Amino acid sequence: MQALSLCSLRMVRGVTLAARDRGFNEAMLEASWIHADGQSIVLASRLTKAPLTERIATTDFFHDAARAAVRHGLSFYVLGGSETQNKRAVDQMLVLYPDLRIVGRRNGYFKREEEEEICREIRDSGADVLWVRLGKPLQEEWCVRNRDRLHGIGWIKTCGGLYAFLAGDSPRAPQWMQDMCLEWLFGALKDPMRLGWRYLTTNPYSFYRLIRYTKANPIFG
Repeated sequence: MQALSLCSLRMVRGVTLAARDRGFNEAMLEASWIHADGQSIVLASRLTKAPLTERIATTDFFHDAARAAVRHGLSFYVLGGSETQNKRAVDQMLVLYPDLRIVGRRNGYFKREEEEEICREIRDSGADVLWVRLGKPLQEEWCVRNRDRLHGIGWIKTCGGLYAFLAGDSPRAPQWMQDMCLEWLFGALKDPMRLGWRYLTTNPYSFYRLIRYTKANPIFG
């Protein structure tokens, strides 16, 4: 049985895109699981009758998945990112987990008409788990669009900035900033030209939507 796991990432990208991008919102609704990769989502959930116990950051969860894969003999295929970043991320995975089976990898630069061939390559690799990093909202839409071409892949997992962290291109925020929902600020300070304006314009809107549309009973309401 195939599972499609999509992460909501942080308040800025997940909440804002779900409101403004119909394709992204529909893709998220197709997921088998959606997990909170941002502390702001966890805090908002505490206003409901089904609060989340903790965030599940993909950059942390990868290590749990890798250890489980080694223990059970499962294999990974690593898709997305630049060629250099993808290779460096895979190299680091094998440094951290020498017994991890990585049966294939490919960068994320390809045309839509190449997707069928790429999916065939992934199927033929015999991978159990496919990690996908194409950037939001492309990675979520790609996964939903191609899931029927990926028979035999047990789990398709979007992974945001995982490769950048593994490759050493993007350091994690200090733990205290993660706990205080300030990872966005850490990122903005590191890359103000790219992220500063994004956060300035989307953080307030995301915060508004979390307050306005969080339901007390999210499961039955």
